[in-house]
Amino acid sequence: RSVAAGENAASARMTNPGEIPWQAGVRLLGCGSSTPDKVVTNRDLESMVETDDAWITSRTGIRERRVLGEDELLSSHASVAAQRALDGAGVKPEEVDLILMATSTADDIFGSACQVQAALGAERAAAFDITAACSGFVVSLITGAQFIRSGAYAKVLVIGADAMSRFVDWGDRNTCILFGDGCGAAVLGAQDPQEGCNLLGFAIDSNGNGRKFLNVQYGGPSGRAVTGTCTDAGAGSRHSAYSNISMSGQDVFKWAVRAVPSVVLKSLEQTVLTVDDIDWLVLHQANQRILSSAGQRLGVPPEKIISNIGDYGNTSAASIPLALDEAVKSGKIKSGDVIATAGFGAGLTCASALFYWD
Repeated sequence: RSVAAGENAASARMTNPGEIPWQAGVRLLGCGSSTPDKVVTNRDLESMVETDDAWITSRTGIRERRVLGEDELLSSHASVAAQRALDGAGVKPEEVDLILMATSTADDIFGSACQVQAALGAERAAAFDITAACSGFVVSLITGAQFIRSGAYAKVLVIGADAMSRFVDWGDRNTCILFGDGCGAAVLGAQDPQEGCNLLGFAIDSNGNGRKFLNVQYGGPSGRAVTGTCTDAGAGSRHSAYSNISMSGQDVFKWAVRAVPSVVLKSLEQTVLTVDDIDWLVLHQANQRILSSAGQRLGVPPEKIISNIGDYGNTSAASIPLALDEAVKSGKIKSGDVIATAGFGAGLTCASALFYWD
């Protein structure tokens, strides 16, 4: 290994001798998660669309997924996941400076981060949502880290939460088999810059030309796709709506298996680490075949790839913190391990963060 996990994080970065490019280093202090109780299995889907358990499992690796109940709110699960992360980090809600909630499916179109802030009693925290689809948690983690590095904030709560069931066409077997609901969270904290920064490297890529391959289009009052502003008399009283998820699975797959290794390598280039130094690869849980193909292209052996897609399906921004939390709680991920994450999805966006786990 180029740098042993657990050594001073500053030594893992390529910086000039004596130069510290931040006001404070970043540590990952704790994580937590929450998912709905309602389970939809592949067998359940057999009665809804023309499919079967063996076909779904072989093509995606998914056996079941969780979905919100009729009266459940996404923000409620986000609040539970956040509180569990705070408990694990030993941080009180009133100590939190900033709450970032990565979601594309908020309870309120104006965002749900402030709902979580109120539920936690984190009265001094600023709170806002970030929409970057399946890359959202990693993008939010990177964003929160910059507030800490700049010296602006000392404690940042990052949440990934999505209820994709809200935008699934349950009669479309190409998409309804994939998605589920869930929430995960992590707490970032400041540390003395002389001790380095446990966020070792990061990268964010975007490809707006690929938006056509994966989107949820605004449909306007009529429910049809629109490109302008509806100014008809009385239009304001109509119910506006978004369409269901539209996805070209083949095109997304071809892009993802190339984009993920590329963005992880970009984050590694900011350090003196190599692929061999990665202890765990925690990718967005979109499809088991993508996880396997991306890991193979990157040169990470299967036993180092965290996968829980079989139990939850694709939970968008929640998938990485969900997988991270389970791996930490099970004892797989240990203090000092080098974690490489990568989120990828609609936008198209792809983001990677490389860090030491505390």
